[in-house]
Order: sequence, then structure tokens, then C-alpha cells
Amino acid sequence: MLLRRLATVAALAAGGYWLKKTMGPSMGRGTGELSFVQDSIEVDVPISTAYNQWTQFEEFPNFMKDVEDVRQIDDTHLHWRATIAGKPVEWDSEITTQIPDRRISWRSTSGPPNSGAVTFDRVTDHRTRITLRMSYRAPGIAEKVGDALGVVRAELSGNLHRFADFIQLRQRETGAWRGTVGGGTTMSGGDAGGGGTGSSSSEGSGNRFGATSTDPRGVNLP
Repeated sequence: MLLRRLATVAALAAGGYWLKKTMGPSMGRGTGELSFVQDSIEVDVPISTAYNQWTQFEEFPNFMKDVEDVRQIDDTHLHWRATIAGKPVEWDSEITTQIPDRRISWRSTSGPPNSGAVTFDRVTDHRTRITLRMSYRAPGIAEKVGDALGVVRAELSGNLHRFADFIQLRQRETGAWRGTVGGGTTMSGGDAGGGGTGSSSSEGSGNRFGATSTDPRGVNLP
């Protein structure tokens, strides 16, 4: 059971993403084969609102099961802390690509290998399709892989639905970062609000870290 639960954490880093849970099994890097999962959902908010909310990584514990804390180290690096099967787990991830209102992709930099991307597609001016794709290192025991994949898909779908509930209830993002990242490097800084159809004003405009309190570095935190 512990192996199954640890495998499900592969869907966490949205985000980059992870999300959605982004840890793999407790085996070493290079053990087992890479597995792939994908799911999508449509949300009743403009594309810029959905995208802006996803850039607020420190808000992920509000809708990601088992995630206790996400700390934004800088524009492209995150530290994650979760409790899986009653045990604390921590890992680091890097945002490799970020294009406003289009795509955010990531890869792990510690812990079992995992990577993925979340994409945003306009359905109407007030409806957006979000697609989450993720690859991760499955358990080395072959007979466990299919079972683990089913659990990961269920966790990924659950996190997407909780995100949809979160943003649809608010109808407004908690913050926004409109910068561009390429090859793991910030290409341009963030500015407020939109760039996409139906963009809305946001709290914490232009700040990757949100806007309700300030940490010792002088960076606003949600």
C-alpha cells in the first residue's frame, strides 16, 4: 500500500504542477520505467484567470490533496512538502517553460524523476480547457505498474476537479505572474492582469509570490 501511495505522488508537481502529484516511488533514480498520465477539465472562467491562478504555486495546498506546503524559491524553482501515507516527503522542482495563457512545464531536480506540463486552451471568452500531462518513474516491480497508474490518474483527476471548484467559486485569481520562462531561465518579468481574452485584474499583480503578507526577503506572499 505504501508503494502505491508513494507512486501516486507523481502527480503533485503542477506544477507543475504539477501539478498534480509530483513524487514517485521511494526507489532510487533510474529504477523502473517512465510512465505517462494525462487528464483535462473545462472551467467556467476566462483563460487568463485560469492561467494566472495556476502561477500562484504557493496556493496549491488549497486544492491539492496531501500537499502541505509549496515554497517559491525564485521565479523558476519550488520546494514541496507533503504527507503521504502518514509520512513526510519533500522534493524540489524547476519550471522549464512558461508562456502566459498557454503553457507551464516543469521537471524534478531532486527525488525520483518526473516532469510534465499544463496547457490552457480557450473554449469561449469565459470557458477554458486545462490539460495536465505528466511522466514519472513507476515502481520497478512490473506487476505494480498498472495498479499504480490507475491510482495516479485518479489523484490527477481529483486535483484538477478541486482546482476547478476553487477558481470557479472565486471567479477571480488570487494573484498573477505574467513572465515568460524558456529553458529554465526567466526571459521576461511578470506584469499585471491579462494578455489573453477576458483577462481580469488580480490581487498581487505582477508578483509570482502573491500579495497578502511579506517575508524577510521583502517578497509578498499569499
